[in-house]
Amino acid sequence: MITKKQVLDAQELWGSGVVKIGSLKEDRAACEIFANDFLDRLYAFRHGAVSFKPTKCAVEQFRPTKPEALSYFIAGSDRVCKEDKGFAIQPWTKVRFENANIILEENRALAMGNYYFTDLDGEETKVEYTFGYRVLDGELKIDVHHSSFPYELD
Repeated sequence: MITKKQVLDAQELWGSGVVKIGSLKEDRAACEIFANDFLDRLYAFRHGAVSFKPTKCAVEQFRPTKPEALSYFIAGSDRVCKEDKGFAIQPWTKVRFENANIILEENRALAMGNYYFTDLDGEETKVEYTFGYRVLDGELKIDVHHSSFPYELD
């Protein structure tokens, strides 16, 4: 059975990984190496397509492959999706999760809520998320990632 602690630990790894990617912005080679490892460690791309719908995408909204996810996180001149600006290289100084609900099963967990990204000026950006995790090779891997900005009333 997957535990709540495992999900919280996976969220902590994800948040600290996004911060680390941004900290490597000025060293492109190190940034690419770390971001590739980040995707391999935390996502299920090695096991097939991932249902990945990142926040800041309008043209290519869904990214089932690792190269498409990498393009979203770090962009670059060789990015797969031309609309990408490199979400993780903002950079962010902190990511915190506020879970609205976590569903735990034997080999699957789902978490939904808000996560907050702190920029260099200390300003937070609130984003809604749903992550799906599966146990693969004895570790939690993300196979569903949906995030979006909260709905704003007119």
